[in-house]
Amino acid sequence: MKTFVLALAFACVLPAQNSGAKSWDPKAAAAYLDGRMAWWAAWAPAARDHETFCVSCHTSLPYALGRPALRGALGEAGPSADERRFLENVSKRVSLWDEVEPFYSDARNGAPKSAEARGTEAVLNALILSRYDARAATDALRRMWALQRTSGEKRGSWVWLNFHNEPWEADDSEFWGASLAGLAAGLAPGGSESRENLALLGGYLQREQERQSTLNRAMALWAAGRLTELLQAAQRASIAVEILGRQRADGGWSGSSLVTKEWKRRDGTPMDSASDGYGTALMVVALEQSGLASAKAGIAKGVAWLKRNQDASGAWLSTSMNKQRDPGSDAGRFMNDAATGYAVEALRGR
Repeated sequence: MKTFVLALAFACVLPAQNSGAKSWDPKAAAAYLDGRMAWWAAWAPAARDHETFCVSCHTSLPYALGRPALRGALGEAGPSADERRFLENVSKRVSLWDEVEPFYSDARNGAPKSAEARGTEAVLNALILSRYDARAATDALRRMWALQRTSGEKRGSWVWLNFHNEPWEADDSEFWGASLAGLAAGLAPGGSESRENLALLGGYLQREQERQSTLNRAMALWAAGRLTELLQAAQRASIAVEILGRQRADGGWSGSSLVTKEWKRRDGTPMDSASDGYGTALMVVALEQSGLASAKAGIAKGVAWLKRNQDASGAWLSTSMNKQRDPGSDAGRFMNDAATGYAVEALRGR
């Protein structure tokens, strides 16, 4: 604990960023996000049965978490047309849960993809609908809790898709998924019927957090900002210290420095080490949600980095952690989609 206190005290004296930092363009960010959501909804490989499309961790989820944050800046009275289509798709899959096929299946993709897809979708559906309307999320939350593991070493977590892709579908991504479930519960808390589930989830996150990558721990910190019971106070402080310790001199964070040290790209190419939109945006959001006064200077530097580094396309840029991709291709923009969704959440009201 003494180490945490000293480190947090040191963070308090970091110099604040100049308040005259460059501004950013919410309208351009909204146009980028809506355009990418429209593309994803119409992309043939994303299509699923019952005229639905799958939900992705790189494009769809960050869109749902970030796009509503632009409402005030743009003077919007409600969701955009692309948001409405997306929400209708998610709601349809929730209502047809027992009829729709999983995003991936044992028959097409090999075991245990059916179970992995169900667990992943249940959490994502609950989080997306909770972000928009707690009442609409009731059924999705119920289905999410029904798939939570209740015994064994991984009790409290969910079976999660694993395609050996960082940062959302890798060997360590079950912790990421459990953190997302915690965020869903925090956005739309259940009643007494979910207290046992929350206790299981908190137990899992508290047991496993110390062994996780900084990216995964940051998402747990974000979730605990909504439900403090998910992590102990000392654990939240420890995660904040780790995040601040990885902040670069320019105020940003490099996503590649936040995954497990053992991780390497499959094609052998080096991961980018410079500050990027994804790493910076997620770390800023996590620190904002931590509520720790000692994180204010680091947050200010991160916000300033985001304001300086919005691309002309309206997006914030990042690169794949799995292989070198053509940055102009649709797949090459996946990390930009995630970075932009989290960036606008980090910049909410700023």
